[in-house]
Amino acid sequence: MENQLPSHIAITQMIFGFVPAKAIHIAANLNLADLIATEGPMTASQLAQKTGSHEESLYRVLRALCSNGIFEENAQGKIALTPMAECLQEDHPESMKAMAISAGGLFYKSYTELPYSVQTGKAGFEKALGMGPFDYLTKNPEEGKTFDRAMTNFHGGETQPMIDHYNFSTFDTVVDIGGGNGDVLSSVLTQNPGIKGVLFDMPAVVERAKANIANNGLTARCQLHGGNFFESVPSGDAYILRHIIHDWNDQDATAILNNCRKAMNPGAKVLVVEAVIPKGNEPHPFKWLDITMLMIGGKERTSDQFEQVFSKAGLRITRIIPITPAISIVEGVVIEK
Repeated sequence: MENQLPSHIAITQMIFGFVPAKAIHIAANLNLADLIATEGPMTASQLAQKTGSHEESLYRVLRALCSNGIFEENAQGKIALTPMAECLQEDHPESMKAMAISAGGLFYKSYTELPYSVQTGKAGFEKALGMGPFDYLTKNPEEGKTFDRAMTNFHGGETQPMIDHYNFSTFDTVVDIGGGNGDVLSSVLTQNPGIKGVLFDMPAVVERAKANIANNGLTARCQLHGGNFFESVPSGDAYILRHIIHDWNDQDATAILNNCRKAMNPGAKVLVVEAVIPKGNEPHPFKWLDITMLMIGGKERTSDQFEQVFSKAGLRITRIIPITPAISIVEGVVIEK
């Protein structure tokens, strides 16, 4: 939709786009949506008292959020939930609370070094925080847990469309590379009872996933394998890499895919589940997320760029299957010599 605001006003709103992000971060950190959901609409004074905040300052933040449809002030002067504010609740099915906390905290700090990334092509996150994102999240486990929840909330809605659009039942063993807590693989195995699975991630991550796999009743059908995908991966018939290679530059992405190729059983397939960035000027949410990937040393890719990294890894793309308006499955097989 074309923006009807005068150009100088529209771009000014974008220039100060970090202000709403920080205000949403504050609302999430203070658990405002959860408090209102539990106790009903409250005045800014009541919310300030419950959160240990300065009343007038909190009201000013809330007034701004209300003007964007995040919360609303009713006729009694109480702050109430709106559909967007409901997404800041911890247990809402479409919760973005953890994302708001991570984006407005950890990633906000790293974005101070975006000029460095643009000038050098190197990861601004590492310059800002002193280490790469995965090392940082490991060494700061509470932020790591929040980030894990953010990724689950952000990408969780892709799992069922992925299963609906792709027939996993033809495989014997599906390996989820960087499978995290095992939610994705659990869904694949649950809906395809005739197949087995291997959850592959860093040893500490796999250890945390054991309870989740057991709770889903899949211990007998799912192996848990800790390791480093830059060294080797387990053998299998299908490899799910959901939002994995976008974390890495072309050289590292090629190395991950190459290790999959080396381990693949005959006839196996690689399934990269990520955004495929369209050409041209059309809006696409991952064109903006790509700036965050630039900050951590990764990359969202076009179809041509996927072709390049697949080919360097000895793989050939057989098809690209859209599963949501933003996400596709990039399917690849070994290049026959």
